[in-house]
Formats: sequence, C-alpha cells, structure tokens
Amino acid sequence: MVKARKFVLARHFEGEPQLDNFRLEEEELPPLEDGQILCEAVYLSVDPYQRVFKEMHKLGEPMIGSQVARIVESRSPDFPVGKYVVGYWGWRDRTVADTKNHNDLWAPILAPDVGDLPLSLCLGVLGMPGNSAYFGFLELCHPKTGEVAVVSGAAGAVGSIVGQIALIKGCRVIGFAGSDEKVKWLKDELGFHHAYNYKSMDVATALKEAAPEGVDVYFDNVGGKLSSDVIYNMRTGGRISVCGSISSYNSTEIPTAPILQPAMIFKELKMEGFLVKRWLDRWDEGIKQNIQWIKEGKLKYRETVTEGFENMPKAFIGMLKGENVGKAVIKV
Repeated sequence: MVKARKFVLARHFEGEPQLDNFRLEEEELPPLEDGQILCEAVYLSVDPYQRVFKEMHKLGEPMIGSQVARIVESRSPDFPVGKYVVGYWGWRDRTVADTKNHNDLWAPILAPDVGDLPLSLCLGVLGMPGNSAYFGFLELCHPKTGEVAVVSGAAGAVGSIVGQIALIKGCRVIGFAGSDEKVKWLKDELGFHHAYNYKSMDVATALKEAAPEGVDVYFDNVGGKLSSDVIYNMRTGGRISVCGSISSYNSTEIPTAPILQPAMIFKELKMEGFLVKRWLDRWDEGIKQNIQWIKEGKLKYRETVTEGFENMPKAFIGMLKGENVGKAVIKV
C-alpha cells in the first residue's frame, strides 16, 4: 500500500492562522482504477485565497490548494508515467486522481512545456496567479498606452505580474507593497515608475506625487483604506479590477474603510471583481503569452521557496503576513 501525508484542518481560523490550526496525518491510498493516476507532489502552492474560501474549509479534511506533481503510476493513456501535472488536491504529498472529467476545474491537467524554466512556475506566473494577472487586468481594466496604472500588493505573485503587463502595454506604473525591500525590487528590477511602502508612506500623498492628474486603472489585491485612497484619486472613466482583499483576510470582523460611492458616481468609475475560472476556456492563452513575454525578457518572476512538506503551515502563515516576495511555493 502507498501511504500519503496530508495536512488537515484541525480547527477553524479565528484571526491569523496558527500552527495548531493544522494537523499532519498519514493515510493509505487505494489501488488505481481505470482512468486514475498516482502522483507525487514536487511543488505545492500557498495562496491568499486559501484563507478565505470558508465553504471549502472542513474540519478533518486536507487544506485546499494546488500542486505540481509527477505521475508515478497510471491507468490513463492520456497521463503517462513520468509526466508532470497540475492538480488542485490540497496539502498532500501523494494523490490518487481521476482523469476522466476534463471539464472540471479541479481535474488534473498536464503541466505546460516550460522548457528550461522551473516547474514551480506552473503554480505562479505560468499558472493560476499568472492567468489572474493576465485576464483580470487586460479583460477588466482595458489599459491604454500612456495611462496611469496602480497595483496594490504589487510585490506578490499576482501583483508583480500585473505591473509588468501594464508596462508592456505602455502604462505608467505605480506599485504599493509592504516593505522597503519589496519597493526596491519593484523599481530596480521590474521597472515600475514609482513604488511605495504603504506602511511608511501615506497613499494619498504618494499618489499626488506620482500621479498628480489622477489614476486611470487600478488592480486591487488589498482592499481596505489603501484601496479607498486609490479610488478617490482616480480620473473620470477609470477602471478597477478587484482580485483580492488581503488586508481583511485575517480580520474577525469586516473592517471599515471610507465609502466608495461618491468617487464611483462623480468620476463615473467602473469596478468589477472576478474569479479566474471565468476564463477557463482560454487558460492556455494566458500561459502561452506569459511564457513568450518571459522568453522576450519582458516578464520577470521571483519565488520564495520553502523546503519541506512539513513546513507548509509555516509558509502559509508567513505568506499571509507578507513575508514572501513574488510567489510562495513549497518544495517537497
């Protein structure tokens, strides 16, 4: 019998996640049936959404999440042994997966051909975060050359890609991040025109300095007062794409922020939230374009890699505190 390790939810989150919210367990996996594959995780992902999908948090069941895994046994001709797949099987190091339902978001898909790039990118710029940036920014913000684009959470897995796509599209880019190290990375390596540490710089003051005539497009990963400040500094006809609200994810009560309606009305703004599965039928388009931009040197990436499956809870907690730069992944 093949055994698997898994982190299950031991108790529901109250405020910031703690190590004792999780419990490491072991289970025996069943023999394969027709259409199934046995996979061993190589890289696993921790992402902000894992904190807030409460309807998927069930006590005693594995924490949700994605991974890149190697097929070690197969009873499916479309998924041969030795190939790599991306699967949304949660925090577990071995999985028996059904390959028959190809239209299911959680069904395994063969990892894209990344050439000599790291396989871990299938969980970042060449996976869900990269497609969130690609589709969420381009389809909802419709950036134009010369426009001012603001990104919050700009040094994270999604925000860092959004900012670079905005640069590719000819925008003047302003990023907000949570440390001086991240600000330096955004400006010196990624080429943002302006970047600020929102913990030490007033957002409204920063925008008056960097965008005195206002902001045209805003990609929101953070929510809260920071986002209210950005929205009140937008120009008429501005577009806002809402990807996340990480400032509130660990809050026990919904935090208050300045109301948005006056700015939305008098500046005729358009604001829309999204889940990236909206573009599931175009998934390969985003990945192929991001690969091309990487090869052309237009798109850079950075990963914060934690070694060891047993350190997943620690990496998750650290990611929610903003300890990662770029994408946070765990190498098994």
